[in-house]
Amino acid sequence: VPSGRSELVKVTQHPSPNFGERRGGARPDLIVLHYTAMARAKAALDKLCAPVAEVSAHYLIGNTGQIWQLVDEAQRAWHAGAGRWGAICDVNSHSVGIELDNTGAHPFAHAQMLALCQLLGGILQRWQIPAHGVIGHSDMAPTRKQDPGAKFDWQGLAHLGLAVWPGPLATPMPQPDMAAFRADCARFGYDDSPDIPDTAVLAAFRLRFRPWATGPLAAIDCAQAADLAQRFGVDQRPTSA
Repeated sequence: VPSGRSELVKVTQHPSPNFGERRGGARPDLIVLHYTAMARAKAALDKLCAPVAEVSAHYLIGNTGQIWQLVDEAQRAWHAGAGRWGAICDVNSHSVGIELDNTGAHPFAHAQMLALCQLLGGILQRWQIPAHGVIGHSDMAPTRKQDPGAKFDWQGLAHLGLAVWPGPLATPMPQPDMAAFRADCARFGYDDSPDIPDTAVLAAFRLRFRPWATGPLAAIDCAQAADLAQRFGVDQRPTSA
């Protein structure tokens, strides 16, 4: 992830008709990151602005760093779909959605990540969203989505205070315990509904924090989840990013 965030963000207005009012007087307290899973930014832009598609996002960032704004931040874009983060079930009403021009199979371009960092800094400040409010589509919809995917640099964002990452882990680590892992994941924000399989939560957690990991639940998964729950749990104010 690039280190600079001080440059002015250049945004091209490209209004989409696919939006509505935020429900119940909600305001953004989440930012949801996506990949487009399309070959070209132009194709994604066309789809996000097509009334028949009934999808949109607040922003689309091309792999060259160009930023298009499709929906005003005060409005409800249609990017998240069914899912949940913490107590928030209508994620669209509570979030700003950012689409990244990427198929999910290749690394995110330097210029694109620089533009994302600059854009995120402004949104977080405007809406007073904490760093732990920046999540992936896969975090809030673990049975349906995998974006922004294994190639996305979450740790780099956290280094800049634009997301969160587990801190140094105490040793010895706890023995793998799925019930404790699920409880800590739920406290951090993952859906704890009984119809969400353990495997889906583990896969979503690893996709973000250990994308190379395979196999059954490990001690490090539990240690990371416990650390995130303690520092950024729904009943805690974060102490650091």
